[in-house]
This record gives sequence, structure tokens and C-alpha cells, in this order.
Amino acid sequence: MDTTSRLLMFLDVVELGNFAKVAESHRIDRSVVSKQMNKLEEELGVRLLNRSTRTISLTAAGAEMVKKATEMRFLLSETIQIAENYHTEPRGLLKITSSAIIGRRYLLPVINDFQKRFPQVEVELNLEDRMVDIVGEGYDLAFRIGQPKVSNLISRQLARNRLVILATPEFLQTYGEPATLEELAKLPAASYASNTLRIDEVSYINDQGAEVAVPIHSTFRSNDGDAIRLKALSGSTYFLTPAFLVSDEIKQGLLTPILTHIKLPEFNHLYAIYPHRELPVRTQLFFDAVREFIGKDKPIWENNIPGFDSMYQ
Repeated sequence: MDTTSRLLMFLDVVELGNFAKVAESHRIDRSVVSKQMNKLEEELGVRLLNRSTRTISLTAAGAEMVKKATEMRFLLSETIQIAENYHTEPRGLLKITSSAIIGRRYLLPVINDFQKRFPQVEVELNLEDRMVDIVGEGYDLAFRIGQPKVSNLISRQLARNRLVILATPEFLQTYGEPATLEELAKLPAASYASNTLRIDEVSYINDQGAEVAVPIHSTFRSNDGDAIRLKALSGSTYFLTPAFLVSDEIKQGLLTPILTHIKLPEFNHLYAIYPHRELPVRTQLFFDAVREFIGKDKPIWENNIPGFDSMYQ
């Protein structure tokens, strides 16, 4: 490993916070990371990191080196990008991260077609709902619901993401179709719950234009959207869901939109997130392919809900 590679690893250590996470991301042993940091300090003749049994921190020299190493990483990335843009055909690794549902339903079809068109491009798709460190873990593109809070990343809105309230005909036969949100609130619901987010109410826009929340009676909770959908399909609960989670269940008569006269606020939009403003050719082409597949004006998932344009408005 040369000095440049060690400096890039040093940035990973700073951004990820410890040797163990860097070792995991590089698929190497923790001792290798420690050894390379020692060699870097020997080469530069200064101590960059203060180490303890549990934490690491930057020395004054280390803080200055972070600035230069960040500039170097950006310059190196730009240099590689310029070289790639001269290729007559895209090639190399395209590393993507996405939430599981978006990845399975809306990225995999694009990836399959993309690799048929450009067989020299390798794709690595990581599906998980946590917000990964895009720069530190080397991702080219991330697809997430909701605008990221990290200010040093570029984000572009891909599609709107409206809400719909659904129940099976069996559920409506058992409980009756509610006419108001207050009636709905008394019925059993399936809802989303995780360590960071818990949906325990339905919000709507009243006649005065204000957003009002009504508590729900959640009898089933999960951090997986497909699990919530399957629970509702059992006929034992209704559920409030982003439209992207709907497949052909409404067209098949398995699910029915309810309270469609209520005005619902929009859910978080779908965003593409990437580390640099100028994208390499393969990344730009894939981004364009995703945008074309999803739809620039009306997202593809809204086609699964007949008459959706007149609902919840």
C-alpha cells in the first residue's frame, strides 16, 4: 500500500470513527488498518491520531492532514472520472445503495436492462434501510425516501410519493367502511415502527388548509413495508402506505382505497444522492435510466392505483 492509499484509509478512519468499521468496509483485519496508520505516521514524521482503548481523536497535525487528504481524494476522483469519460463504452464498478423495497421493485429492472446494454459495467447493489456513509463506503449513487440531512452530498428529487389508505374487501365487510378519519381511528391498523421512526397517527389537511393528526389503533407494527402490506392483505387490518408500496393488488381487487375524499399530505419524495456534482459516464447513464423507468412527471407506481389523480387531493 502506497502513501496515497494510506491517506485515503486515514480519511476512512476519521469519517467512520474507528479501526473496526474501516476494517469491515475494506474486508480486512483490524490489525491491518492499525498497521497502515502507523506506517503513514512514520512516512509523514508526525502523529496523526491519539489512540486509547476505546476512542481515537485527531492531533493538530491530523486535523490539517484531513483537509489535504480530502482535497486529494476529490482530485483523484475527478481524475478517474475524466479518464472514464473518454471510454467509448461505460465500464467499471457501479456501487449503489438503496432501501430494500425501492431496490427490489424499481432498481433491479433497470440494472438488468442496463447490464444488457453495457456488459462491461459491474453493479454492486446494497439493500438496507440505514443511511450509509456514501463517501466513506465508496458509493456512487444512493436512492432514499426523504431528502438527506448531510449538506456535503448532492441530492436530486426523482419522484413524488403520495399516500393512500387501503383495506381488503373482507376487512370492510367485517368492520364496515369508515366515513371519517375518526371512525377509521377506531379500527385495527398495521403501521410502520422502527428504532428511529414510529407511525402512530394519520395526518390530513382540513378545510382551513392546516395539517391535523388523528391517532390510529395499531394492532400490528413492523419496520418492513412488505410485511405491513401482507398483514393488511390478510384482512385483519387496514394500512396507510406510500404509493410506491402498491403493486397490482388494487387492480386485482385485493385492496380497496378508502376515505379517498380526505386530503392527505404528500409523503417524503424519492431522492437520488451522490457525492460529487459531476457524475462519471456510467453513473450518469444509470441515473438517467432510473429516472426514465420511474417516470419524470408521474411516477410508475401511481399507474397501479386506478383513478389516483382524483384521490386524496
